[in-house]
Amino acid sequence: MTLPDLLPHGTIGTVFWLAVTVFDVVTIVRVLLRGHGVEGTLAWLFGILAFPAVGALAYLVLSPPNIRRTTRRKLRATAAVRQAFEARAFGAVRPCIPAEIDISMLELAAATTGLPATPGNEVELLTENAEAFARIERALHEARDTIWAEYYIIRNDETGHRFLDILGERARASVEVRLLYDAIGSMGIDARRLARIREAGGRAQAFLPVNPLAKRWSVHLRNHRKLVIVDGEHGFTGGMNVGDEYSGRLRRKKAQRFHDSHLSIRGPAVHDLARIFAGDWSFATGQALLLPEPPAPRPACRSVVAIVPSGPDQEHNANAFVYFAGIASARKKAYLTSPYFIPDQPLIRALVTAAMRGVDVRLIVPQKPDVPIVGAAARTYYESLLRGGVRVFEYKAMLHAKTMVVDDAWAIVGSANADIRSFRLNFELGALVADPAFASVLEQRFRSDLRSSREVTLASVTGSSFPTRLRNHAARLLSPLL
Repeated sequence: MTLPDLLPHGTIGTVFWLAVTVFDVVTIVRVLLRGHGVEGTLAWLFGILAFPAVGALAYLVLSPPNIRRTTRRKLRATAAVRQAFEARAFGAVRPCIPAEIDISMLELAAATTGLPATPGNEVELLTENAEAFARIERALHEARDTIWAEYYIIRNDETGHRFLDILGERARASVEVRLLYDAIGSMGIDARRLARIREAGGRAQAFLPVNPLAKRWSVHLRNHRKLVIVDGEHGFTGGMNVGDEYSGRLRRKKAQRFHDSHLSIRGPAVHDLARIFAGDWSFATGQALLLPEPPAPRPACRSVVAIVPSGPDQEHNANAFVYFAGIASARKKAYLTSPYFIPDQPLIRALVTAAMRGVDVRLIVPQKPDVPIVGAAARTYYESLLRGGVRVFEYKAMLHAKTMVVDDAWAIVGSANADIRSFRLNFELGALVADPAFASVLEQRFRSDLRSSREVTLASVTGSSFPTRLRNHAARLLSPLL
């Protein structure tokens, strides 16, 4: 039996094809009005026309159709939270900025996020996985009033169990516990432990639960943030999710230990982390949170920090803009690490242009990422970068850190990868730290990672076998989905 034999005929067939045509036309109108760029729009139009109904259905599922609606809903849900705060004067930061730091980066972050930078923060880089989780667990155990936590992944493993058990224990001790977890990233989360947290008086909520019938549901809108706030005074954020591969407690066979970076923050910037959590909580639950008082500054002009949230609810993606502008404005050096490197054209141009200006531009990616297809797609970008003067290194284990350090002056550590998904689709979070001392610490970490990396040469890229090149370029076709 052939495919035409399976399709409806006669009156039923006419109605069927009329419905398909209407479905396709409506979807094509949505594609044209959404503004995916010329290449993206043409690709979707071709798919819809080549595969009636199937192409349109794929568009509705794979290209987030509810971003604008999500934006309006989130803005309404967080309006009450925003109104509780007075605008801070950016001028208060200026006396704390060393002369070698380009203040326009902080102004850009503030313009795209609405969160002006704050001075007087104590920022510590956490790179040893076990120590980072020990610090987080200790802070949770010491919580007196509140624990607000938000993660993309909470595994159903020893580390995930310990984390949820601590939240349950603190909830039983009358600490206000609120947990947000991404519905896709944390799909395997331990439901029994979540129930214990709720039974103890804590709150746990999935971010955008999987429900195709919900108006604002989309498989692509994921909350990729990693955030813990204890008592409104101590914050943790960065690249580490909650799982054995992040904490170093590896029990599973063939499990990879993730080499990552995280931050411990004390000071006024923690209040901005709380604002991000409150907005996400309001969006997920419809309930506004009463924010704690802003922490007092640490020594007056300690690290200046701009908290950088980004996501599909922004007209201009803050992390994408900060990465682009940071590289474009670099005068001496720009060092990046990213586990998933699927850059858009603006980022590629920024990297190559900086290198051609004489800036020392270096990129570290994992040699064998945990998602092999991502590594294959990433290698298709190497040749243009290398020909432009960018130096590319492959770390010999699973690198998961998302960092950038520029000109011995400032650095960013967060959850955003240098990829299309982080710069367009995911809800991300980072901390832009304007502090030469902190930048020096992160650069030392980068140089240490270089010693465990292999430099990629142009000869090795152009000398790849035909099957390898074909596989890599086939993987690249899926770049917008990776």
